[in-house]
Amino acid sequence: MIRPIDADQLRDSKAMPLVLRVFGEFEAPEYSDEGVREFQEYVDERAMEQRLRSGELLMWGYFVDGRVVGVIAMRPIGHVSLLFVDKEHHRRGIARRLLDVAVSTCMKRSARIETTVNPSPYAVGFYRKLGFVETDGEQTLNGIRFVPMKRTEP
Repeated sequence: MIRPIDADQLRDSKAMPLVLRVFGEFEAPEYSDEGVREFQEYVDERAMEQRLRSGELLMWGYFVDGRVVGVIAMRPIGHVSLLFVDKEHHRRGIARRLLDVAVSTCMKRSARIETTVNPSPYAVGFYRKLGFVETDGEQTLNGIRFVPMKRTEP
């Protein structure tokens, strides 16, 4: 079941511990210490609560038996900020469904025609499968490695 997560629900949802756990397992090994710290600071619960309260970010969780197993955070302008799914639930379409809900919601709020993301090199193949294309080569900013990508929405 997919449902929105607002600032008041963030802690109880356990979304940020999921994000940190999945990041630590799949992405952190390829990051510098600076990049790991930068990511950890970005997903700090208090900082995320502020972003959700201000409307800077929208967030949804995918819940199985009341437990969050997937999380997406998106800027209303159509930029994916976070998309993480628990290892035990990979390859079940959860990330795709989360992305569909987030994109659909953001499209209703604005007249945009594309979705952007800056995935780690680990996730580029996944985003290609969803129709995203690279707009530039791999970059590093504050230790965070990413490849800018976009997808034109129908």
